[in-house]
Amino acid sequence: MIATIRGEISQIEDNALVVEVGGVGLRVFAPAPLRGRVKAGEIIFLFTHLVVREDALILYGFESQADRELFHMLLGVDGVGPKVALSVLSTMTLDAVQRAVFADEPDIFSRVPGVGKKSAQKIAMHLKDKLKPTDALSQLAAISDTDSEVLAALTSLGYSVVEAQSALQTIPKDAPDDTGERLRLALGYFQ
Repeated sequence: MIATIRGEISQIEDNALVVEVGGVGLRVFAPAPLRGRVKAGEIIFLFTHLVVREDALILYGFESQADRELFHMLLGVDGVGPKVALSVLSTMTLDAVQRAVFADEPDIFSRVPGVGKKSAQKIAMHLKDKLKPTDALSQLAAISDTDSEVLAALTSLGYSVVEAQSALQTIPKDAPDDTGERLRLALGYFQ
């Protein structure tokens, strides 16, 4: 199995990077946030996962071992294949996934393209046993009902789950527990 690769990015495609390793261009499917941060010509190091199919060898690449482990965990969910697992990692950060799991909010997964309500519940149940909360995460996971409403409002306005959670994190700790006010403060993040 190919565990890691290091090479020069020769091309950035819609859902993959072409990484030149020893004169060979490898197409590596990668999460959207990673593809958005890199440029052609850069040297990159990726933790990889190789999927062997009857008609293809498909390589998936991640910036960290934690992301690759989450990808493996997602593949263990009944009905979740590599494309859906990559979609989860493209839409949500590892922290966002852990927060959704430990705050018992499987609906957050249903906002990921390709994940329906049933799959979202399966993902949350499967990951609950696999993920280990850290002390910092336990505090983060205690997202209030108000913040859940703000998150839902932001995603319904068209922001991704990652963008919405980033906006939530910018709300001052002493802000009132009013949904409207917290939404206004979160929207300020996008200006």
